[in-house]
Amino acid sequence: MKRIRSIINSLQQTVFDSRDVDEKKGFIIVSDNTKYFIMAFWGITILLSSLFFNTLPEIFGGLLLIMQSPSILVTDYMAVGSVGSALFNSGALMLLATFLARLNKVNMNGPIIAAIFTIGGFALFGKNMYNIWAIMLGVFLHAKYHKETFSKFIIIAFFGTALGPLVSQITFGFELPLYYSIPLGTIIGLVAGFCLPPLANHFVKFHQGFNLYNIGFTAGVTGMFFMALFRSFNYQNPATLIVIEGYNATLSGYLMILFTVMLIIGLYFSRRVLPGLMRIWSQPGRLVSDFVTSDGFGASMLNMSLLGFLSTYYVLLIGGQLNGPIIGGIFTIVGFGAFGKHVKNVIPVLLGVFIAALLQVWEPSSTGALLAALFGTTLAPIAGTYGWGHGIIAGFFHMAVVMNVGYLHGGMNLYNNGFSGGFVAAALVPIFDSLKRNDH
Repeated sequence: MKRIRSIINSLQQTVFDSRDVDEKKGFIIVSDNTKYFIMAFWGITILLSSLFFNTLPEIFGGLLLIMQSPSILVTDYMAVGSVGSALFNSGALMLLATFLARLNKVNMNGPIIAAIFTIGGFALFGKNMYNIWAIMLGVFLHAKYHKETFSKFIIIAFFGTALGPLVSQITFGFELPLYYSIPLGTIIGLVAGFCLPPLANHFVKFHQGFNLYNIGFTAGVTGMFFMALFRSFNYQNPATLIVIEGYNATLSGYLMILFTVMLIIGLYFSRRVLPGLMRIWSQPGRLVSDFVTSDGFGASMLNMSLLGFLSTYYVLLIGGQLNGPIIGGIFTIVGFGAFGKHVKNVIPVLLGVFIAALLQVWEPSSTGALLAALFGTTLAPIAGTYGWGHGIIAGFFHMAVVMNVGYLHGGMNLYNNGFSGGFVAAALVPIFDSLKRNDH
């Protein structure tokens, strides 16, 4: 009993020792210990919540199916395994990412929070305990090759797991013998991961930081080259859309609980709520916009919770279905609520994609159109920099582009919207700049 009390007291001290105030910036200073504790809390909560949906044997059986899936975009792990196994996979990968960040002594700031939530989101449809390791190890080898610390590249490693399907498809999708496909998939994953850091640093210049999913664009280019190579040997990826339906009532209630808890945490760590949010909403969100560092952990959590409510209600109001990919999109928006996205710069892009879906050939409530809307918010900095009208235009064009670029990488890149967003930003930003100069 004394040991248990000691642990509880230690946890309480960790969580509640962070009430010092930065008088200059006007927000409560939260220690890294506390932020790590809270991020671990999200991972544990999502992992344990899997038990409300399925039994442990069902969850572990589903996890085995998930790890053996080719995982090509779009593959809903809730359909491949079960709702519980997908959530268990999500929570476990969030905990793993949190542990690796802690092990490498990385500051728990906006980019890391965005990366962890993005991993958790895509662990519902494409990332799993098998296919992420080769990519991250490739980035690690790049760091060692250049005699740098892995912490310098850990953001690229985390986001770079977008290429997880590259490993899974080679291993399980091309019908090769496992004794051949497993080492081949691992080697290609290592090569892809090794190449990501220099490519990511180069491609950010292409879209000038107006595409928040820079690694998505980088992974898209990488996946495109590998897919072209595979096609030259007559290996093709099938068009994939595997999703569940009929879980809206249960999953919407689940998300409301998560985002309400997030709201409460944000309120606890906020000194002045509205001024904190207004500071975030006044920023354009262009890379690199770390809201945790500039505006505080509390305000960032509030912003994240509001984005969670907004994106969930967007899906429900237009009649969409909550499933693994859609919740993955919601988690990603929430994560980037600490790193570039806020209500003010997200809404115009959502409107642009919605208008495009109404006028074009896609049903607004379809999974594809919803993914374009949710992940299309990678272009939020355009709305934040140039205004709502320009954000709507960006969302409109993004809808058309994202539906046509997936073939290039064959679903090997989970961040298809990041790939599309890079092209849209690169095309529109120079035009917007030109019109802005002409106005003066």
